[in-house]
Amino acid sequence: MSAVKFGRVDEENNVYVLELGSERKVGQYPNVTAEEALAFFERKYADLEASVRILEQRVATKVDAANLPKQAEKLAKDLIEPNAVGDLNALRNRVAALKPKIDELGAKKAEANKEAVAAALAKRIELAVAAETIANQDVAKTQWKQSAEKFAKLFEEWQAAQKTGAKVPKSDADPIWKRFSVARTKFESNKRVYFASLDANNKAVRAKKNEIVEQAEKLAAAGSDSIVEYRKLLDAWKTSGRTPGKSDDALWARFKAAGDTIYAARQVTAVVENGEQSENLAKKLELLKQYSAIDPTKGLDEAKRSLLELQKKWEKIGRVPKDKLREVEDKLKAIESKVKTAEQDHWRKTDPASIDRSNSVINQLEESIKKLENELAAATASKNDKKIKDATEALAARKAWLDTVKAAAN
Repeated sequence: MSAVKFGRVDEENNVYVLELGSERKVGQYPNVTAEEALAFFERKYADLEASVRILEQRVATKVDAANLPKQAEKLAKDLIEPNAVGDLNALRNRVAALKPKIDELGAKKAEANKEAVAAALAKRIELAVAAETIANQDVAKTQWKQSAEKFAKLFEEWQAAQKTGAKVPKSDADPIWKRFSVARTKFESNKRVYFASLDANNKAVRAKKNEIVEQAEKLAAAGSDSIVEYRKLLDAWKTSGRTPGKSDDALWARFKAAGDTIYAARQVTAVVENGEQSENLAKKLELLKQYSAIDPTKGLDEAKRSLLELQKKWEKIGRVPKDKLREVEDKLKAIESKVKTAEQDHWRKTDPASIDRSNSVINQLEESIKKLENELAAATASKNDKKIKDATEALAARKAWLDTVKAAAN
């Protein structure tokens, strides 16, 4: 359709557009020909038509669906009374025809955006839960370096979700961010408290170990008789804890050096002691040989005197090698036991109370034997086999017991 059909130019170069059976002045272009004046406003129409065509293309290709309603609304306003010449009503109809399609695209976009928002919210909740899990760890068991790295990564993921993820409503996003932020603050606070406490503990451990080292060095200066005390200090060292860094190693080097000094001195002393103890062993073996003839049965008083003499000489000699100690001590104990047993037997036989008890038992047994002999005679006379058997067995038992008691008393 010719553009002339939609507009005209009067004698003063006023330009009019014809639409819906009426005309409307759209402008004036003086000092040019009527064709040029009309062409100027036709180009404005062409610009509007190009905008409508671009909008139609975007709707067809579903490009930038979120902004399509605004673009359509702006075009509709621009087409109300534009200063242009052309089939304006056709452009208005084309824009109006796009509205159902734009609404449909908007609905689909809203649904997709709703799912994206839900996914974004779920991701942020996941990050907040992960942050809370780290913050709520047992402080004593927390691996601080690893946990700090995990927290930093969670924060980076949160920032990335904000920048690249779906836009989340502030009313939904703020409570989740608050959870994440509170967890982050708690973690940092716990970390500061832990390391402050750790620093104080490290100072206490270093002070304790330094004290142990100083005590060990004093023992080293005292000589070889300090091994037991040094071992106690070693136990204290093991339970005192450990501090980071090289200070612990330096203290241990001092402590070990003191121990090496003590043990080295002990080795020197041991060589001397071993020589002395070997001589002592020979002396004690000679004593055992000399006093092996002690015999309490030939005279208890003499045996006791000889044993006392042996014991005094034994103690005066001193220590023997550990691997021979039991051997010589057992031999000494055998002599002591022989004398002691003889002494106890003598006491038992000479003690008035013991003699009275033995005599009382002997008398009771003798009376019992007489009674059983009478019972046996009666049973024999009556030819009662069972009573004869019982009386015979009981009589034999009493007589055996009597012999034992008499032997013990003698």
